[in-house]
Amino acid sequence: MGKKNRQSRSEAADVDAGGLTKLKRKEIFVFARELLDKCTRAGTSEWETYQDIYSTVQKLRKIQDGHSCTPVRTEESLETFTSWLQLHGVNTEAVSIADFPGTGPGLKAMKDIQESELFLTVPRKLMLSTDSASKSQLGPLISGDRLLQSMPNVVLALHILHERTMSDSFWKPYIESLPGSFNTPLYWTPDEVQLLKGSPVMGDVCQQFKNIARQYGYLYKLFQSLDGSTFPLKNQFTYDDYRWAVSVVMTRQNQIPSVDGKDVITALIPYWDMCNHSNGQFTTDFDLAKDCSECYSLRHFKTGDQVYIFYGARTNAQFLVHSGFVYPDNQWDKLEIKLGISRNDPLCAMKTDILTKVGIPASGSFFLCCGDQPVDSNLLAFLRAFSMDEESLKATQDTESVARLKEEDASISDDNNKKVWSFLETRCMLLMRGYGTSIEDDIKLLAGELTDNARLAVLQRLCEKKILQNTMDFCKNKKQVIQQ
Repeated sequence: MGKKNRQSRSEAADVDAGGLTKLKRKEIFVFARELLDKCTRAGTSEWETYQDIYSTVQKLRKIQDGHSCTPVRTEESLETFTSWLQLHGVNTEAVSIADFPGTGPGLKAMKDIQESELFLTVPRKLMLSTDSASKSQLGPLISGDRLLQSMPNVVLALHILHERTMSDSFWKPYIESLPGSFNTPLYWTPDEVQLLKGSPVMGDVCQQFKNIARQYGYLYKLFQSLDGSTFPLKNQFTYDDYRWAVSVVMTRQNQIPSVDGKDVITALIPYWDMCNHSNGQFTTDFDLAKDCSECYSLRHFKTGDQVYIFYGARTNAQFLVHSGFVYPDNQWDKLEIKLGISRNDPLCAMKTDILTKVGIPASGSFFLCCGDQPVDSNLLAFLRAFSMDEESLKATQDTESVARLKEEDASISDDNNKKVWSFLETRCMLLMRGYGTSIEDDIKLLAGELTDNARLAVLQRLCEKKILQNTMDFCKNKKQVIQQ
């Protein structure tokens, strides 16, 4: 009995400030090194690498289970947050936090807000930024590490985590108002990621997961060389903590001017960042004289309406990877396709030369757009050069002829036009087959029961397929016009 008690006391004394034993801490260190190794190793496929890294991350998370400190948003924490805003000069009379079907938490109009009306200002002092990070206890670490100096988003993520460890942090009400988890692909399972098969976004998701795992491995090793008594993150830095902080930054970060207006810095803008996205235009600015951000109404909102802002001209792929949502009515949506002139093409040099003159790479990423004009000027010029015969290439050497490759109403020849639209139609058809599912299949799936993440994956690929189908219809119409 006495021996057991002595052993229990010994184990208790062996627990560090983060609640982990030296043995567990050693295991975590080994897994952190393993992550770094797997994230830099070459030779395996993108999907195999993702699965390998995911396996190690899950082992790491199992050891760290119960030791993460992500906040739990409650009605009380939101009330405290609102009081904090008001205490520091934010007028919250025009909008308030509310839950909305489909989008979740957002800002609700508490009165009629007219289009272009100023309805929200947030002073700089309330913003977490790379500047405030440099002035915090993280300052010496940031100034002494090249990775942190070159990655403001990582700095901001660590700033959030560091402030969260401090019970007297000025930003505590804001941090405790943040969501406890996200729908960013960092939270997805491999089965959910697999639903993106055929989509170019799948590669982006795998790469993002790899990047964050590598960053965590690097930072964990770095922190172990620091003094835990002055740097709490040494003992309070789990993978789940970092994933959460990274997602906070990805879904909320914005660019604001530095205090002197000479530089642009990365920042989180409390309360304003509760606004959800809608089509429109930028209506937020920063007033250097008043040292605050100012948000003007995107359009007329009636009392009780959800108040939206415009996040920017981003594709759904960008929204999914960085913000964890898909916007089906996105007027800026595009689908990335990779095209290139084959080196085995006997006319490769001539085609490459013409494309270089017009400022287009002979191999790279192009985009299909949603809407009535799915083919932009760059893609059109590439397709025309790609489809040219030797005679046409020789005839398209002067500056004026090369420039006209981008013009929609220009034409090389009927034969070239047929080749352009036939090639693109076939390419879209092959890309569509790569998903292994149809538009109709996705519509049926979305009508059924799916996890939130699976629903996002299916919705994303459905948006992509609609762009492909729209482009194929566009190509068919173009060919019909030629035949008339």
